[in-house]
Amino acid sequence: MSWPKTYSAFKRSGGAIPQTLQASEESLPAELGAHEVLIKIHAVSLNFRDAGMLHGRYPVPILDGGVPCSDCAAEVVGKGSSVQGFEVGDRVAVIPDVANLTGSDATQASSPGSDRPGVLREYAIFDDTLLVHLPKHMSWEEGASLACAGVTAWASLGSVSSVPEGASALFQGTGGVSMCALLISLGAGIQPIITSSSDEKLKAIQALDPRIKTINYKTHPNQAEEVKRITNGRGVNFVINNTGPASIIDDIELLCSRGGSVALVGFLEGWKAEWDPSAIMGIMGKNARLQGIAMGSKKDFEAMNRFLEDKKIHFTPIIDRVFPFKETRAAFEYLYAGKHTGKVVIKMPGDGK
Repeated sequence: MSWPKTYSAFKRSGGAIPQTLQASEESLPAELGAHEVLIKIHAVSLNFRDAGMLHGRYPVPILDGGVPCSDCAAEVVGKGSSVQGFEVGDRVAVIPDVANLTGSDATQASSPGSDRPGVLREYAIFDDTLLVHLPKHMSWEEGASLACAGVTAWASLGSVSSVPEGASALFQGTGGVSMCALLISLGAGIQPIITSSSDEKLKAIQALDPRIKTINYKTHPNQAEEVKRITNGRGVNFVINNTGPASIIDDIELLCSRGGSVALVGFLEGWKAEWDPSAIMGIMGKNARLQGIAMGSKKDFEAMNRFLEDKKIHFTPIIDRVFPFKETRAAFEYLYAGKHTGKVVIKMPGDGK
């Protein structure tokens, strides 16, 4: 096996906020460790956290001057002598939390693109335990959209296990997690409801499938009333909260009478909340669950990929825009400005097949 001696990457500038992205040339070793896998990265997708780190808006440990991004679709081009389960030519992704293999690991979260080098580069080396096989029917761009947003959506929907008849879900906003959750919901028979302040975005989303319901929260500020109307008075089984703690009490109100769940996955509107702490007791009356979701485990990722492959679900409809690698800075600016609906992808140099 042979591979290039050098490759191109982008790194955070480090230092004062806001930081910038700087092009870099990096070196590859001549040999791999026993359990190391060398991957050629074909596509990378962006999450809010990737841009948020540059602006000091994502409070996690960050490797100074590190390579950003956690989500990629790649091809195995080299492997160590003891690697099991992967062969040259396999299509793979990196798990978004390398310390979370089973969901019960007693280790602190650690993610490519934050406290360790990420995937915004042509080549990378990872331990074989940190990779998963991609669904065979997906393109590189689709595969790159799975790791962070997809696994978070999957975990937020309870891994779509034991979905009750007539189940429904509400997703805040039109970012990556919400759009991934929308497609997973359709595949699992869950009625999706998605919110936005843009009629244009909602119209485009509704055109994907007639089962999708939408709410413009600017023109319909009483979301609970709209949800009751859409669900014939039942309320939803799942709420995916991308905005933060301020709306938690409203989210609980949207839930069905028994057994619903609110997944707190983001904080786009900040960390503060002004509701009375006693209001949280509404979750008890509904026998509901409030759960923080910090992506998911390798086990979750593998289960989601099996589901997507079995249902032949494509993520192409939720890829908003694809930027070439040389326009990486523009891709970050586009996402940070909130211009996207769904996933923003960077296509790496090469044939892209």
